[in-house]
Amino acid sequence: MSATGIEVFDTTLQKTNQWLQDIMRELGTENRQQAYLVLRATLHTLRDRLPLEEVAHLGAQLPMLVRGIYYEGWRPSLEVCKLHREEFLASVLVHFFGTALEDSDPELAIRAAFSTLARNIAPGEIDKVIHLLPKDLREFWRLPQTGTARAQSV
Repeated sequence: MSATGIEVFDTTLQKTNQWLQDIMRELGTENRQQAYLVLRATLHTLRDRLPLEEVAHLGAQLPMLVRGIYYEGWRPSLEVCKLHREEFLASVLVHFFGTALEDSDPELAIRAAFSTLARNIAPGEIDKVIHLLPKDLREFWRLPQTGTARAQSV
């Protein structure tokens, strides 16, 4: 039975729920709201650190509902904000203020979201994103097949 009666909506809802399930499994939680917050915070922080063209390329690979989350509140800029590890972690953590994740480890959240992206986005696109990040952020990516850090292969 269709949840919405519109196939494209049902498909994106199903894919988005699978992404949230993947993040929940990575974090060891049953809380779908927390998985959503992790995905949103990480996508927004990543998006704001990519050149405009790459923002669009990555966005095109996301399920429609996740794409909406990705672009929510975005203010395009030609200037790329190059944050390194600690600043990137702090930027993700800011999204958690006032939520149950407020005292959580943003590194675990980033790894869970990046791992989900790596499993669901074309490898070539993920490699482009990784190469655009500072070296100290590349270690957050893991290859889906081996679970090893992507930074070792790029």
